[in-house]
Amino acid sequence: MAHIVILGAGIGGMPLAYEMKALARPNDQVTVISDSPVFHFVPSNPWVAVDWRKRKDIEIDITAPLSRKGIGAITQAAKRVHVEDNQVELLDGTRVDYDFLVIATGPKLAFDEVEGLGPDGYSQSVCHVSHAEQAKINWDKFVADPGPVVVGAVQGASCFGPAYEFAMIMDTDLRKRKIRDRVPMTYVTPEPYIGHLGLGGVGDSKGMLESVMRDRHIKWICNAKTTKIEDGKMYVTEYNDDGEPKKDHVLPFKHSMMLPAFKGVDAVYGIEGLTNPRGFIIIDEYQRNPAYKNVFSVGVCVAIPPVEATPLPVGTPKTGYMIESMVTATAHNIRELMDGQEPSHKATWNTLCLADFGDTGAAFVALPQIPPRNVSWFGEGKWVHFAKIGFEKYFLRKMVKGTSEPFYEKAVMNMMGITKLKNKITGK
Repeated sequence: MAHIVILGAGIGGMPLAYEMKALARPNDQVTVISDSPVFHFVPSNPWVAVDWRKRKDIEIDITAPLSRKGIGAITQAAKRVHVEDNQVELLDGTRVDYDFLVIATGPKLAFDEVEGLGPDGYSQSVCHVSHAEQAKINWDKFVADPGPVVVGAVQGASCFGPAYEFAMIMDTDLRKRKIRDRVPMTYVTPEPYIGHLGLGGVGDSKGMLESVMRDRHIKWICNAKTTKIEDGKMYVTEYNDDGEPKKDHVLPFKHSMMLPAFKGVDAVYGIEGLTNPRGFIIIDEYQRNPAYKNVFSVGVCVAIPPVEATPLPVGTPKTGYMIESMVTATAHNIRELMDGQEPSHKATWNTLCLADFGDTGAAFVALPQIPPRNVSWFGEGKWVHFAKIGFEKYFLRKMVKGTSEPFYEKAVMNMMGITKLKNKITGK
């Protein structure tokens, strides 16, 4: 009998629990350790921040569905992983033994790296549903007395989709309220150009997103380093392509949402051989840590180098499609090890991004995520907005039912197939 412990119950951890249980032997035990008894669908947080969703709409209790599948659940945060002892120490001091450990914690949000950044400072966040709820309170005050908005991401950030989404969602909400004309908007990003996305661009993401932002009267500053945020003021230094300071900006705002950089969680940070200097888990091509052969990792907490050199630090995102492939590979590789075989499954690391713009949207497909690519495709239109809603409903239903079937790959093929068929009919 083997005990497989999954640390984290998010978009990587929960599907992995179901898939691992389906592949495990009858006497094997699967246990999920989570710092929260609930799962929430992170991609919906921007909707919560403008009151298009309530928290209860995007979260589920994890204990009941896990229990129905015979999966153990410990709803207490991990204090420290002791890789030499094959144990996870919990906050209360108790330790959980494991034969295999999968780290799926997600990131620690590095708000402390920029003075005044984050919900405890002067900007809002949509990284967690609690942050989105706080942002909604600020949004309610803002729309009663509107003014300038600054939105984007700080240097070192690696997940830019939600920043673009939130800019467009705010724009849509303001237009519905008929007060958009009273709100100057500026998008601030360390990306070298609009639509870089931490991926070196996908298809014509640069041209398309620039066009969308011009249509919506959103100004932008790229190669932007956010140095300090005060109450109602953001200090930004714009760099040139050689990485030298070009211009200093002081941007006034009445509402701001800036995504932080990520780093590894405290439970693993600084463990030699397990993490890189930022605390992300080092893995090989089989999702396995090279130093500790019974430790695997999936999701945002995995160490992946930037796709290219940029004037300011820009990380590589880990999207849902990519995470799904990590989950499947990891579950199969652990089963192979339990059967006395060597791991053979590799994640495809492809990307599907549905960026909701409030009343329309854009979809990006990159196969693989890191260039050069076999497929680099994007589509846009109102269908993306409704597809994002469909993703939300499906994923929450999947978590409740405890299904282990992959989803993103089918969705990508269906989307691309529908688009090709439409183009064939219209002669494009």
